[in-house]
Amino acid sequence: MTEAGPGRQGGDAQEGVSTSAEPKDDRSRGDDRGRWRRFHERFIVEERYLSARARRNLYIVAAALVAAGLVGFFVVLDSILESDDLSYIDAPIEAWFDSGRAAWLTTFMIVLAVAFGPIAMPIIILVTTVAWGVFAKHAWRPLLLAGGMILGVIVVQLLAPLIARDRPPADEMLFGYDPTSSFPSGHVMGVADFLFIGTYLVFSRHRRPVVTTLAFVAAAAVVLLTAACRIYLGYHWATDALGSIFLSLVVLGLVIGVDTWRTVRVGTAEQIAESDRRPEAWGRDERR
Repeated sequence: MTEAGPGRQGGDAQEGVSTSAEPKDDRSRGDDRGRWRRFHERFIVEERYLSARARRNLYIVAAALVAAGLVGFFVVLDSILESDDLSYIDAPIEAWFDSGRAAWLTTFMIVLAVAFGPIAMPIIILVTTVAWGVFAKHAWRPLLLAGGMILGVIVVQLLAPLIARDRPPADEMLFGYDPTSSFPSGHVMGVADFLFIGTYLVFSRHRRPVVTTLAFVAAAAVVLLTAACRIYLGYHWATDALGSIFLSLVVLGLVIGVDTWRTVRVGTAEQIAESDRRPEAWGRDERR
């Protein structure tokens, strides 16, 4: 029987090494593909099927919100800079709120201001965004909410020092002196962005129009209450709050446009029906 020489043994060894290395490479590539697929499904994939008309209507709503918000904001801004038109409502509304002040109401408004203030509100937004991102099937909507909120903060921080509008007199402020610019209101815009964008991102997938309508009515009520709070406590004029709400409509319109572009696909009747049967379309847990 012929014995294997050194060359043959080396060749067998090399073949063995090559053979054993190939599965590891395959597994590595498979792991990479698996990680990318999980990332893609988690952060990128979130599609829903609608008719071409429904998709077009979403774009129309988005454009209308942006246009109405910009027009309204610049009308308010012009009235403030020229001290005419809408700015005439500021003094009477401020006087009306002053005449209705009461101890219990002041306490309630201060609590509301703290809850929606620059300390508590970012915490609420962070907790909501992180929790939603962890427990939801897709992280697209939580990230879009965070992006809309950041955009709103940037807009306020850029515009307020440029416009440099004075706040109401310091002796009218009931919760400490605030020397910063008055227009637009960061409090009002922060709450409006959070509630309007959040309501859209949750209920835009909902197939019960009554529920969606009630959700937006509730969100608008809280935004108006926040605006009343800032005027009552003596930190903003009525037009400050009004301009902030118009800006928030612009941000909401941009979010709707981006979300529609990314997630809405025109589908067949069967695809639309299947999309309607998903749990999130009826307000149930997305992970089920």
